[in-house]
Amino acid sequence: MIGIILGTRPEIIKMSPVIKECEDQGLEYFILHTGQHYSYEMDRIFFDMLNLPQPDYNLDVGSGTHASQTGKIMVGIENVLNKELPEVVLVQGDTNTVLSGSLAAAKLNIKIGHVEAGLRSFDRGMPEEINRIVSDHISDYLFTPTKTSYSQLIKEGIDPKKVFVTGNTVVDAVYQNIEIAKNKIDILKDLYLLPQNYILVTFHRAENVDIKERLEGIIIGLKLIKNYFSLPIIFPIHPRTAKMIEKFGFSLEGINVIPPQGFLEFLQLEANAKFVLTDSGGLQEETCILGTPCITLRDNTERPETLEVGSNVLAGVDPLAILNHAKNAVRRKHWSNPYGNGTAAKLIVDICKNTASEKSCSDKYGDETAAKLALNV
Repeated sequence: MIGIILGTRPEIIKMSPVIKECEDQGLEYFILHTGQHYSYEMDRIFFDMLNLPQPDYNLDVGSGTHASQTGKIMVGIENVLNKELPEVVLVQGDTNTVLSGSLAAAKLNIKIGHVEAGLRSFDRGMPEEINRIVSDHISDYLFTPTKTSYSQLIKEGIDPKKVFVTGNTVVDAVYQNIEIAKNKIDILKDLYLLPQNYILVTFHRAENVDIKERLEGIIIGLKLIKNYFSLPIIFPIHPRTAKMIEKFGFSLEGINVIPPQGFLEFLQLEANAKFVLTDSGGLQEETCILGTPCITLRDNTERPETLEVGSNVLAGVDPLAILNHAKNAVRRKHWSNPYGNGTAAKLIVDICKNTASEKSCSDKYGDETAAKLALNV
Protein backbone atom coordinates (compact mmCIF):
# COMPACT_ATOMS: atom_id res chain seq x y z
CA MET A 1 0.00 0.00 0.00
CA ILE A 2 1.10 3.56 -0.76
CA GLY A 3 0.28 6.43 1.58
CA ILE A 4 -0.01 9.86 -0.09
CA ILE A 5 0.33 12.74 2.37
CA LEU A 6 -0.47 16.33 1.39
CA GLY A 7 -1.63 19.47 3.11
CA THR A 8 -1.55 22.51 0.83
CA ARG A 9 -3.02 23.32 -2.55
CA PRO A 10 0.34 23.26 -4.37
CA GLU A 11 0.87 19.77 -2.95
CA ILE A 12 -2.56 18.69 -4.20
CA ILE A 13 -1.69 19.97 -7.68
CA LYS A 14 1.70 18.27 -7.83
CA MET A 15 0.47 15.01 -6.31
CA SER A 16 -2.62 14.86 -8.53
CA PRO A 17 -0.79 13.01 -11.35
CA VAL A 18 0.54 10.51 -8.80
CA ILE A 19 -2.96 9.90 -7.46
CA LYS A 20 -4.31 9.44 -10.99
CA GLU A 21 -1.49 7.03 -11.81
CA CYS A 22 -2.33 4.94 -8.73
CA GLU A 23 -5.96 4.91 -9.88
CA ASP A 24 -5.04 3.93 -13.44
CA GLN A 25 -2.84 1.08 -12.22
CA GLY A 26 -5.44 -0.13 -9.72
CA LEU A 27 -3.04 0.16 -6.78
CA GLU A 28 -3.98 0.13 -3.12
CA TYR A 29 -3.36 3.59 -1.68
CA PHE A 30 -4.83 6.20 0.62
CA ILE A 31 -4.76 10.02 0.73
CA LEU A 32 -4.16 11.87 3.99
CA HIS A 33 -4.89 15.62 3.92
CA THR A 34 -3.43 17.52 6.88
CA GLY A 35 -5.30 20.77 6.17
CA GLN A 36 -2.15 22.80 6.78
CA HIS A 37 -3.21 25.94 4.89
CA TYR A 38 -6.93 25.53 4.33
CA SER A 39 -9.74 23.60 5.89
CA TYR A 40 -10.59 20.29 4.31
CA GLU A 41 -14.03 21.64 3.43
CA MET A 42 -12.48 24.52 1.45
CA ASP A 43 -10.35 22.04 -0.48
CA ARG A 44 -13.21 19.73 -1.46
CA ILE A 45 -13.88 21.77 -4.60
CA PHE A 46 -10.18 21.62 -5.43
CA PHE A 47 -10.26 17.82 -5.53
CA ASP A 48 -13.45 17.90 -7.59
CA MET A 49 -11.96 20.40 -10.05
CA LEU A 50 -8.93 18.17 -10.66
CA ASN A 51 -11.11 15.05 -10.93
CA LEU A 52 -9.49 13.49 -7.85
CA PRO A 53 -11.01 11.20 -5.22
CA GLN A 54 -11.64 12.87 -1.88
CA PRO A 55 -9.03 12.17 0.85
CA ASP A 56 -9.51 9.16 3.07
CA TYR A 57 -8.33 11.10 6.11
CA ASN A 58 -8.24 14.78 7.02
CA LEU A 59 -6.53 16.27 10.06
CA ASP A 60 -7.80 19.85 9.64
CA VAL A 61 -4.88 21.20 11.67
CA GLY A 62 -5.11 24.77 10.36
CA SER A 63 -2.51 27.42 10.99
CA GLY A 64 -0.21 27.87 13.98
CA THR A 65 3.43 28.32 14.89
CA HIS A 66 5.86 26.04 13.12
CA ALA A 67 6.32 23.92 16.24
CA SER A 68 2.64 23.58 17.14
CA GLN A 69 1.56 22.93 13.56
CA THR A 70 4.31 20.37 12.94
CA GLY A 71 3.53 18.63 16.22
CA LYS A 72 -0.20 18.39 15.50
CA ILE A 73 0.45 17.05 12.02
CA MET A 74 2.94 14.44 13.28
CA VAL A 75 0.51 13.11 15.88
CA GLY A 76 -2.29 12.86 13.34
CA ILE A 77 -0.13 11.21 10.69
CA GLU A 78 1.29 8.71 13.18
CA ASN A 79 -2.21 7.59 14.13
CA VAL A 80 -3.14 6.98 10.50
CA LEU A 81 0.12 5.22 9.65
CA ASN A 82 -0.27 2.89 12.63
CA LYS A 83 -3.72 2.00 11.33
CA GLU A 84 -2.90 1.63 7.61
CA LEU A 85 0.72 0.36 7.81
CA PRO A 86 1.69 1.34 4.23
CA GLU A 87 4.88 0.01 2.69
CA VAL A 88 5.83 3.48 1.48
CA VAL A 89 4.71 7.05 2.21
CA LEU A 90 4.94 9.81 -0.40
CA VAL A 91 5.42 13.47 0.55
CA GLN A 92 5.93 16.37 -1.87
CA GLY A 93 7.91 19.57 -1.60
CA ASP A 94 8.99 21.51 1.47
CA THR A 95 6.07 22.29 3.78
CA ASN A 96 5.52 21.47 7.45
CA THR A 97 3.34 18.61 6.19
CA VAL A 98 6.39 17.19 4.36
CA LEU A 99 8.58 17.47 7.45
CA SER A 100 5.93 15.94 9.70
CA GLY A 101 5.11 13.11 7.31
CA SER A 102 8.76 12.23 6.83
CA LEU A 103 9.53 12.23 10.55
CA ALA A 104 6.43 10.23 11.49
CA ALA A 105 7.12 7.59 8.83
CA ALA A 106 10.81 7.37 9.70
CA LYS A 107 10.05 6.76 13.39
CA LEU A 108 7.72 3.91 12.37
CA ASN A 109 10.31 2.42 9.98
CA ILE A 110 8.06 3.05 6.99
CA LYS A 111 9.81 3.83 3.69
CA ILE A 112 9.63 7.48 2.61
CA GLY A 113 9.51 8.75 -0.96
CA HIS A 114 10.21 12.48 -1.31
CA VAL A 115 8.75 13.92 -4.49
CA GLU A 116 10.61 17.02 -5.72
CA ALA A 117 13.72 16.24 -3.69
CA GLY A 118 17.05 18.03 -3.93
CA LEU A 119 15.85 21.63 -4.26
CA ARG A 120 18.00 24.19 -2.43
CA SER A 121 17.78 27.96 -1.97
CA PHE A 122 20.87 27.89 0.32
CA ASP A 123 19.00 30.22 2.65
CA ARG A 124 18.32 28.55 5.98
CA GLY A 125 16.36 31.59 7.06
CA MET A 126 13.55 30.08 5.00
CA PRO A 127 11.57 27.43 6.92
CA GLU A 128 11.05 25.57 3.65
CA GLU A 129 14.80 25.04 3.29
CA ILE A 130 14.98 23.30 6.67
CA ASN A 131 11.98 21.14 5.82
CA ARG A 132 13.33 19.97 2.48
CA ILE A 133 16.83 19.25 3.79
CA VAL A 134 15.57 17.15 6.72
CA SER A 135 13.11 15.25 4.55
CA ASP A 136 15.76 14.51 1.92
CA HIS A 137 18.20 13.12 4.46
CA ILE A 138 15.74 10.71 6.06
CA SER A 139 13.99 9.59 2.86
CA ASP A 140 14.55 6.22 1.25
CA TYR A 141 13.60 7.25 -2.29
CA LEU A 142 14.38 10.74 -3.55
CA PHE A 143 12.57 11.73 -6.74
CA THR A 144 14.41 14.72 -8.17
CA PRO A 145 12.97 16.94 -10.93
CA THR A 146 16.25 17.72 -12.70
CA LYS A 147 19.90 16.80 -13.02
CA THR A 148 20.78 19.86 -10.92
CA SER A 149 18.74 18.65 -7.94
CA TYR A 150 20.15 15.14 -8.39
CA SER A 151 23.70 16.53 -8.26
CA GLN A 152 22.93 18.52 -5.13
CA LEU A 153 21.89 15.40 -3.23
CA ILE A 154 25.01 13.54 -4.29
CA LYS A 155 27.14 16.48 -3.09
CA GLU A 156 25.43 16.19 0.30
CA GLY A 157 26.49 12.55 0.57
CA ILE A 158 23.18 10.84 -0.14
CA ASP A 159 23.53 7.34 -1.61
CA PRO A 160 23.02 7.55 -5.40
CA LYS A 161 21.03 4.30 -5.24
CA LYS A 162 18.29 6.23 -3.45
CA VAL A 163 18.07 9.05 -6.01
CA PHE A 164 15.95 8.99 -9.16
CA VAL A 165 15.70 11.79 -11.73
CA THR A 166 12.04 11.61 -12.71
CA GLY A 167 11.23 15.08 -13.96
CA ASN A 168 8.69 17.21 -12.11
CA THR A 169 5.09 16.12 -11.59
CA VAL A 170 4.06 19.74 -12.19
CA VAL A 171 4.66 19.07 -15.91
CA ASP A 172 2.23 16.16 -15.75
CA ALA A 173 -0.26 18.36 -13.89
CA VAL A 174 0.01 21.27 -16.34
CA TYR A 175 -0.33 19.01 -19.39
CA GLN A 176 -3.29 17.15 -17.89
CA ASN A 177 -5.18 20.22 -16.73
CA ILE A 178 -4.57 22.89 -19.37
CA GLU A 179 -6.89 21.05 -21.74
CA ILE A 180 -9.46 20.46 -18.99
CA ALA A 181 -9.37 24.20 -18.30
CA LYS A 182 -10.12 25.05 -21.93
CA ASN A 183 -13.26 22.94 -21.85
CA LYS A 184 -14.52 24.01 -18.42
CA ILE A 185 -13.81 27.71 -17.96
CA ASP A 186 -12.91 30.99 -19.67
CA ILE A 187 -11.50 33.27 -16.97
CA LEU A 188 -10.20 35.78 -19.54
CA LYS A 189 -13.71 36.33 -20.84
CA ASP A 190 -15.05 36.62 -17.29
CA LEU A 191 -12.46 39.32 -16.46
CA TYR A 192 -12.69 41.07 -19.87
CA LEU A 193 -9.06 40.33 -20.67
CA LEU A 194 -7.25 39.66 -23.95
CA PRO A 195 -4.26 37.30 -24.30
CA GLN A 196 -0.90 39.06 -23.90
CA ASN A 197 -2.66 42.26 -22.85
CA TYR A 198 -2.43 41.98 -19.07
CA ILE A 199 0.18 41.30 -16.39
CA LEU A 200 -0.31 38.71 -13.65
CA VAL A 201 1.08 39.09 -10.13
CA THR A 202 0.92 37.05 -6.94
CA PHE A 203 3.04 37.05 -3.79
CA HIS A 204 2.51 35.78 -0.27
CA ARG A 205 5.79 34.70 1.35
CA ALA A 206 6.40 35.91 4.89
CA GLU A 207 9.79 37.38 4.01
CA ASN A 208 8.01 39.70 1.55
CA VAL A 209 4.64 40.53 3.06
CA ASP A 210 5.52 40.61 6.77
CA ILE A 211 8.37 43.11 6.31
CA LYS A 212 7.02 46.59 5.64
CA GLU A 213 9.94 47.82 3.54
CA ARG A 214 9.92 44.77 1.26
CA LEU A 215 6.17 44.86 0.81
CA GLU A 216 6.30 48.57 0.00
CA GLY A 217 9.05 47.99 -2.56
CA ILE A 218 6.96 45.41 -4.40
CA ILE A 219 3.87 47.61 -4.45
CA ILE A 220 5.82 50.62 -5.75
CA GLY A 221 7.36 48.36 -8.40
CA LEU A 222 3.92 47.20 -9.52
CA LYS A 223 2.72 50.79 -9.87
CA LEU A 224 5.79 51.67 -11.94
CA ILE A 225 5.00 48.73 -14.22
CA LYS A 226 1.38 49.84 -14.49
CA ASN A 227 2.43 53.34 -15.55
CA TYR A 228 5.01 52.07 -18.04
CA PHE A 229 2.98 49.38 -19.80
CA SER A 230 -0.54 50.85 -19.39
CA LEU A 231 -1.88 47.30 -19.10
CA PRO A 232 -4.15 45.80 -16.43
CA ILE A 233 -2.28 44.20 -13.53
CA ILE A 234 -4.31 41.24 -12.31
CA PHE A 235 -3.61 40.39 -8.67
CA PRO A 236 -5.33 37.30 -7.17
CA ILE A 237 -4.55 38.30 -3.60
CA HIS A 238 -3.57 35.82 -0.91
CA PRO A 239 -5.35 36.35 2.44
CA ARG A 240 -2.01 36.82 4.21
CA THR A 241 -0.96 39.49 1.71
CA ALA A 242 -4.28 41.32 1.99
CA LYS A 243 -4.02 41.31 5.78
CA MET A 244 -0.52 42.80 5.81
CA ILE A 245 -1.30 45.44 3.17
CA GLU A 246 -4.20 46.59 5.31
CA LYS A 247 -2.07 46.49 8.47
CA PHE A 248 0.65 48.67 6.94
CA GLY A 249 -1.87 51.01 5.32
CA PHE A 250 -0.69 50.57 1.72
CA SER A 251 -2.88 51.37 -1.28
CA LEU A 252 -3.38 49.11 -4.31
CA GLU A 253 -5.05 51.81 -6.37
CA GLY A 254 -4.73 51.08 -10.08
CA ILE A 255 -4.15 47.34 -9.56
CA ASN A 256 -6.97 44.90 -10.33
CA VAL A 257 -7.29 42.90 -7.11
CA ILE A 258 -9.35 39.70 -7.45
CA PRO A 259 -10.01 36.78 -5.07
CA PRO A 260 -7.70 33.72 -5.07
CA GLN A 261 -8.41 31.57 -8.12
CA GLY A 262 -8.73 27.84 -8.65
CA PHE A 263 -5.92 25.95 -10.35
CA LEU A 264 -7.65 25.77 -13.72
CA GLU A 265 -8.46 29.48 -13.75
CA PHE A 266 -4.94 30.35 -12.68
CA LEU A 267 -3.42 28.13 -15.36
CA GLN A 268 -5.35 30.10 -17.97
CA LEU A 269 -4.22 33.40 -16.49
CA GLU A 270 -0.58 32.24 -16.44
CA ALA A 271 -0.65 30.85 -19.97
CA ASN A 272 -2.03 34.05 -21.51
CA ALA A 273 -0.26 36.76 -19.47
CA LYS A 274 2.35 39.06 -21.00
CA PHE A 275 4.53 38.14 -18.04
CA VAL A 276 4.14 37.03 -14.42
CA LEU A 277 5.54 38.50 -11.19
CA THR A 278 5.61 36.14 -8.23
CA ASP A 279 7.44 34.87 -5.17
CA SER A 280 6.03 31.35 -5.60
CA GLY A 281 8.36 28.47 -6.41
CA GLY A 282 5.61 26.54 -8.16
CA LEU A 283 4.78 29.45 -10.44
CA GLN A 284 8.41 29.72 -11.51
CA GLU A 285 8.04 26.15 -12.79
CA GLU A 286 4.59 26.55 -14.31
CA THR A 287 5.46 29.69 -16.26
CA CYS A 288 8.58 27.95 -17.56
CA ILE A 289 6.46 25.06 -18.84
CA LEU A 290 3.77 27.35 -20.30
CA GLY A 291 6.21 29.67 -22.08
CA THR A 292 5.36 32.79 -20.07
CA PRO A 293 8.22 35.04 -18.86
CA CYS A 294 8.53 35.14 -15.06
CA ILE A 295 9.95 37.77 -12.71
CA THR A 296 10.60 36.40 -9.23
CA LEU A 297 10.21 38.83 -6.35
CA ARG A 298 12.89 37.18 -4.24
CA ASP A 299 16.64 37.35 -3.70
CA ASN A 300 17.18 33.62 -4.28
CA THR A 301 15.43 30.62 -5.75
CA GLU A 302 15.47 26.86 -5.35
CA ARG A 303 14.55 26.62 -9.06
CA PRO A 304 17.89 27.63 -10.65
CA GLU A 305 16.98 25.72 -13.81
CA THR A 306 14.48 28.45 -14.69
CA LEU A 307 17.25 31.03 -14.49
CA GLU A 308 19.56 28.89 -16.61
CA VAL A 309 17.08 28.42 -19.47
CA GLY A 310 16.05 32.09 -19.37
CA SER A 311 12.37 31.79 -18.45
CA ASN A 312 12.87 33.48 -15.08
CA VAL A 313 14.89 36.26 -13.42
CA LEU A 314 15.42 37.28 -9.79
CA ALA A 315 14.32 40.88 -9.24
CA GLY A 316 14.26 41.14 -5.45
CA VAL A 317 12.02 43.92 -4.16
CA ASP A 318 13.72 47.08 -5.37
CA PRO A 319 11.09 49.00 -7.40
CA LEU A 320 13.43 50.13 -10.18
CA ALA A 321 14.93 46.64 -10.53
CA ILE A 322 11.42 45.20 -10.80
CA LEU A 323 10.54 47.71 -13.55
CA ASN A 324 13.77 47.08 -15.48
CA HIS A 325 13.25 43.32 -15.39
CA ALA A 326 9.67 43.84 -16.57
CA LYS A 327 10.93 45.84 -19.56
CA ASN A 328 13.28 42.99 -20.45
CA ALA A 329 10.74 40.23 -19.80
CA VAL A 330 8.77 40.95 -22.97
CA ARG A 331 11.87 40.12 -25.02
CA ARG A 332 12.40 36.68 -23.45
CA LYS A 333 10.93 33.87 -25.55
CA HIS A 334 11.42 30.26 -26.67
CA TRP A 335 13.34 28.44 -23.94
CA SER A 336 13.56 24.71 -23.31
CA ASN A 337 11.63 23.06 -20.47
CA PRO A 338 14.09 21.47 -18.00
CA TYR A 339 11.43 19.63 -15.96
CA GLY A 340 10.75 16.58 -18.09
CA ASN A 341 8.14 15.38 -20.55
CA GLY A 342 5.14 14.73 -18.30
CA THR A 343 5.85 11.12 -17.28
CA ALA A 344 7.19 11.76 -13.77
CA ALA A 345 4.16 10.33 -11.97
CA LYS A 346 4.35 6.99 -13.77
CA LEU A 347 8.01 6.52 -12.94
CA ILE A 348 7.44 7.48 -9.29
CA VAL A 349 4.51 5.11 -8.91
CA ASP A 350 6.34 2.27 -10.66
CA ILE A 351 9.24 2.60 -8.21
CA CYS A 352 6.84 2.73 -5.24
CA LYS A 353 4.88 -0.24 -6.57
CA ASN A 354 8.09 -2.22 -6.74
CA THR A 355 8.78 -1.24 -3.12
CA ALA A 356 5.30 -2.26 -2.05
CA SER A 357 5.79 -5.68 -3.66
CA GLU A 358 8.81 -6.18 -1.37
CA LYS A 359 11.44 -6.18 -4.11
CA SER A 360 14.61 -4.20 -3.94
CA CYS A 361 14.32 -0.95 -5.86
CA SER A 362 17.96 -1.17 -6.91
CA ASP A 363 17.45 -4.78 -8.04
CA LYS A 364 14.89 -3.66 -10.60
CA TYR A 365 16.29 -0.29 -11.67
CA GLY A 366 20.03 -0.79 -11.16
CA ASP A 367 22.66 1.46 -9.63
CA GLU A 368 22.92 3.70 -12.69
CA THR A 369 19.22 4.53 -12.85
CA ALA A 370 19.57 8.19 -11.93
CA ALA A 371 22.28 8.82 -14.49
CA LYS A 372 20.30 7.08 -17.24
CA LEU A 373 17.09 8.86 -16.36
CA ALA A 374 18.88 12.19 -16.21
CA LEU A 375 19.72 11.86 -19.90
CA ASN A 376 16.00 11.71 -20.66
CA VAL A 377 14.92 14.70 -18.59
